[in-house]
Amino acid sequence: MVKTILGNNIEELKKLDIDFNKVIYVTDPPFNIGYHYNSYKDKMSESDYFTYLSQLFKGSKHVLIHYSEDLYRYALEIGRAPVKTVSWVYNSNTAKQHREIAFFDVKPDFRNVGQEYKNPKDKRIQKRIAEGKKARLYDWWEINQVKNVSAEKTEHPCQMPLEVMRRIIGILPEGYTIIDPFLGSGTTALACIEHGKDFIGIEVDPMYLEIANKRIEEFK
Repeated sequence: MVKTILGNNIEELKKLDIDFNKVIYVTDPPFNIGYHYNSYKDKMSESDYFTYLSQLFKGSKHVLIHYSEDLYRYALEIGRAPVKTVSWVYNSNTAKQHREIAFFDVKPDFRNVGQEYKNPKDKRIQKRIAEGKKARLYDWWEINQVKNVSAEKTEHPCQMPLEVMRRIIGILPEGYTIIDPFLGSGTTALACIEHGKDFIGIEVDPMYLEIANKRIEEFK
C-alpha cells in the first residue's frame, strides 16, 4: 500500500484511521534556514520550530535526518535521546559536509542491508565476495547528494538521495507502516516500494506532490 496526501501534516495525520502503534515516521524535515520552496518558506522562530517537530512526532517511533546541532536541540526538546545515530557524509561546496540520521525509539538492524567490503584484496573477503556475500552496514555512510547532473534529479530543490532512504528503510523492523509527513519528491516512498513496506506520505505543496506521484508510478 502506497498512499500520498495533499495537506497540512499535523491535520492530515489526525484523519488517518490506522494503528499508530505500528507506525514509524521517516523523514528529512525542512531545516528552518529560510529556504524558499515552491509555495512556503521554512522559517519559524527557533522555539516554534522545535515545538512543531516535537508535537508532530510526540511519543512515536521516528527517524529524523538533520544537522547534528539541531538534532541535539530536538532531543533536549523531547527529553529523549536517539537509540542509534548514523553519519551521512558527502562532498559539497557548502560549509555543512554531513548530516545525522537519528533513530528514536526504534532499533535498526544493520545486518539487513549489505555494502561492499572495505578490504576486498583479503583472501578471506575474496571468498565471501565469490559466495555473493556483502559486509553489514556501518554507521558512516558516504553517499553523494542529489545534484543537478544526477540521473535521479527532479524539480524539487532539496531532493533526498534514494540510496540514503533505501538503507534507512531496509534496516527498520518489519510490520510497520512508514509515514513521511514531509513527502517532498517522494524518495521515501520509492524506498518503501523497493522493500515491500506500506507507506503514507503527506505533502503541503501541490507541485511537489505531483512530482512524487509521478516518480512513484514510474517506480512501481
